[in-house]
Amino acid sequence: MSLWRRFAVPAALALVALTVPALPAQAALPTAAVALGDSFISGEGAGAYQSVVDVNGQAQAFPGWSAANSNAFFCHRSANASLLRASLPGIQDRFNLACSGGQPRDIANASNTREKGRTVASQLAQLRAVGQTHDIDLVLVGLGSNNSQFTFGDVAVKCANRFVADAWTGWWEFWAYIGGPVPQAPCAAGDLATAAQLSAAQTETLSAVREILRTLDEIDADGVHRVVFQDYTNPLPTDLENSLWEEDGRADDRDKFRELGAERYRAGCPIHRASLAAGHLFSGGLGTLVSGVHGSLRAEFPNDDLVYLNVQRAFDGARLCERTGSPGNALATPIRLMDGPTGTFLTDLAGRDKIAIQRIANSCVTYFQTCQESWHPNAAGHGVLGQCLSGAAVTASRSVQCVRASSGAISVS
Repeated sequence: MSLWRRFAVPAALALVALTVPALPAQAALPTAAVALGDSFISGEGAGAYQSVVDVNGQAQAFPGWSAANSNAFFCHRSANASLLRASLPGIQDRFNLACSGGQPRDIANASNTREKGRTVASQLAQLRAVGQTHDIDLVLVGLGSNNSQFTFGDVAVKCANRFVADAWTGWWEFWAYIGGPVPQAPCAAGDLATAAQLSAAQTETLSAVREILRTLDEIDADGVHRVVFQDYTNPLPTDLENSLWEEDGRADDRDKFRELGAERYRAGCPIHRASLAAGHLFSGGLGTLVSGVHGSLRAEFPNDDLVYLNVQRAFDGARLCERTGSPGNALATPIRLMDGPTGTFLTDLAGRDKIAIQRIANSCVTYFQTCQESWHPNAAGHGVLGQCLSGAAVTASRSVQCVRASSGAISVS
């Protein structure tokens, strides 16, 4: 065979290669961080709430205080939410898909398909939409405080209502409350969530977060993403600062103590001192729930980058009524009510009789949006949670704790 024939075909192929134009390289998608979950992630309590697109594709701005609480706007996605406050090097865009009141069921299902849900698409549908235009590198998940067993809002309302009823109503005055007697005893641990309820809630949450991980592994452009599992911080201390223990010679372990009730309401913490321990058992139980979900999914998805972020001490020294000056020096919102859907929050209940108190309390039931910010992180609190997320986003550990020092410094380790 001649040398020419040996090289004729390769030479022809080389000529073709030189004459066919090269295909353009696919442009890299912009990177994104995404928030999924409930009120502690959406930014409830932080104000500056943004419009939310509903299931019909319509952007819902503030609809007025008397609108149905199912309106998508009341997801309360805040411009001050922790995802938007965190330092996240390498992240170009951020998407807050969380919804106040969100439950595990809302991850895979439109929220309005359940009782008291909001008119928003499933969070997975919203996540898939982000995945079409972005390379998702970080996902913040906060889920578990609301479920088919209990909700944070119901727990808060239960303990606050017991205190208010006890403060303003004598045992012989139950007639003032429509619907019969109102419990006045401090909350016990079993009143908030039993061990069986927490176990069932963990199972629900595990199933929902499993679907998040499966979806991410399916849609993420490069398959590389970190998922941060954040738990919950209690807005109240283990005990109230001692100037709030009694007023006018009356503590909260006797019948009717209106002056003390008004004083604690002004400070943001209308609650029995004896309820505080139960509240901390509840928030600790939520931490165990989230930690358990994280541990189970690490075993199921050994190649995924999963980090548990414990924020239970992130508000140390700055909880409501932990120091004098509350609520101004606290990282959580006080309980604040309206007398109807007026848009005006009542900062003081002093001088009001039991009939007025009943009417005001009922406004929260009828128009939940008038009080749903209560006992959530405020804008400063979400700023602290943003610092916690900043640490969790870069840690080499699979589990970190975010702690606030007495100086106010935040550490993640």
